[in-house]
Formats: sequence, C-alpha cells, structure tokens
Amino acid sequence: MQVGDILRKKTARVATIRMNETVGIAAQLMRASNISALVVKDVVRTEGNTAVGMFTERDVVRAIAEHGAAGVNLKVSQLISVQQLVSCKSIDTVEHVRHLMNRHHIRHLPVIDNYSLIGVISMRDISSAFDDETTAATRSVA
Repeated sequence: MQVGDILRKKTARVATIRMNETVGIAAQLMRASNISALVVKDVVRTEGNTAVGMFTERDVVRAIAEHGAAGVNLKVSQLISVQQLVSCKSIDTVEHVRHLMNRHHIRHLPVIDNYSLIGVISMRDISSAFDDETTAATRSVA
C-alpha cells in the first residue's frame, strides 16, 4: 500500500500556518479544525509557498511548559526546526513512512510531490489503513 492510496480516502484540504503566526493562533486553528498538526509554510516572494515544518499539539504544550502563559505569544518559527523537515511522497510505501515516523519520533508527515504539498499522513491514518486491510482480508477468508 502506498501513501497516495491513503490520501485518496482523506479530505483534500491541508491545514497550514505561516511561520510568523503565534502559538495561540496555531492552537485555535487546530481546535477549530479538530486536528493535531499544521504544516508550517514560509511565504517567500521568490520561491512561493514552501513547506518548512510541522507544528503539533506537542509544540503547543512545550511552549506553555517552557514559557507559561506567554508561550501563546511565541512565533511558530521559534518552535520548529526548519532544517529538518521530514516528508514523504505519495508513491512511498506505508511501511517506509511508518519507519520514518518511528525513527524521527513523529506522528505526522507532509506529503510532497514535485515540490508541492499534496497532503499530510498521520500515524492514525496508517493504523486505520492496516485495520481496513485486516478487515478486508478476514472477510475474504470467511
């Protein structure tokens, strides 16, 4: 199974936030969309919209734990590592993506094909896909 197979079953909308937005805005976006991660984009006039990282619930918790209530005013860019964007492609296997997530201790990966952000895959998506496969296999045996 490939990442693209999973993305086809998900909504096409990808929730993003700009690097210069605050942790508070990011938390509000995640809450309003009922999601736990946002793709961080750096809007540079010469390069267009470029995915530079992921901002997750863990980042919100870290900001509050380290800075108290003032953590909500920190910029998203202060909490992500833009040098280490881990991503995958739609043709990557689910096994490869699961390995990447385990190795980097992350639960969400942006899916980037030909330098364009096309989606986000999560550990939950992978787990659901395996559950669906198992259910289908069980039905075909019975």
